[in-house]
Amino acid sequence: VKKASHDGIPLHLAGRNDKDIQKLAAAYGMEASSFTIDDLIETPELLGPFDIMINCAGPFSATAEPMMQACLKSQCHYLDITGEIDVFELGHRLDYKAKERGIVLCPGVGFDVIPTDCVAAKLVEALPDSTHLTLAFESTAGKMSPGTMKTSIEGIAKGGRVRQNGIIATVPLGFKTKKLDIGNGKKSFVTIPWGDVSTAGYSTGVSNIEVYIPLSPKRIKNLRLMNYFKWLLSTNVIQRYMKKKVGSKILGPTDSERDGSKTYIWGEVTNGVRTLIGSCITANGYNVTAEGALTIANFLTENDPDGGYYTPSKLCGSNLIESFEGSTPIVIKENDV
Repeated sequence: VKKASHDGIPLHLAGRNDKDIQKLAAAYGMEASSFTIDDLIETPELLGPFDIMINCAGPFSATAEPMMQACLKSQCHYLDITGEIDVFELGHRLDYKAKERGIVLCPGVGFDVIPTDCVAAKLVEALPDSTHLTLAFESTAGKMSPGTMKTSIEGIAKGGRVRQNGIIATVPLGFKTKKLDIGNGKKSFVTIPWGDVSTAGYSTGVSNIEVYIPLSPKRIKNLRLMNYFKWLLSTNVIQRYMKKKVGSKILGPTDSERDGSKTYIWGEVTNGVRTLIGSCITANGYNVTAEGALTIANFLTENDPDGGYYTPSKLCGSNLIESFEGSTPIVIKENDV
């Protein structure tokens, strides 16, 4: 909202708490409405006056499907800032309905997954017969927002995921590790169930995809120990308890902490003969998310794409991240090692 106000982009804010949403809207000179997910389910016509919805209400496991369905009924483009694999898969399953209704479904218009999606797409443009794609990223910021942390809690309970031979496979937490230097020094990296396991398959057609983040050997060991307790972490009681603790303890990064950090993005593809590496640097993930959501919303106001499910690079092109403030060009080079 702050960035939209700064850039002169008119938004109509919506949320379930009327007092809070009206106060936020008044602070930035915007209009606002209050309604709940249940209201949208019962009365999807609430979205009738609008062309585009940007869903920022996570965890998206609870909000994405009813909002997508409401957008389909109201012929309103749907965007969100999720990184949840299941939400991307839901969007893809609804592709035929979006085509029928002439609307765009494009979840993941934030840090999840714009930078990695663009790097993946660039790499496969350079090596179209790639069979394996590896992605990694590292942020210099040390804090997560409460929403991101709550989503992570849900994700741990579901285990790890990778794409194998075109199929999204469930694997143990801490499935694989690598020693990588993606621009900020050599570190231990471990696989995570990041959104690109889904989206990069649709953006690139590559059948085997893994995504990595840096973790210390001790934290990787602790992550793997969680495999023995997934059944407990998945129970409603434990999920509610952990999310409540997050809500009371986690504040997320401040404006200055966000503005003072950056993120390294890295990818590798191979066809078994050649191997290419792609990389870029972006602003902090939360800043990228704000710019990404607004940029893609503006794209939809200025263009008339066919209806259907899209990834960010499929909708706006693989150069998308390079236009963002704080981003460097994506550099592609041969891996001679």
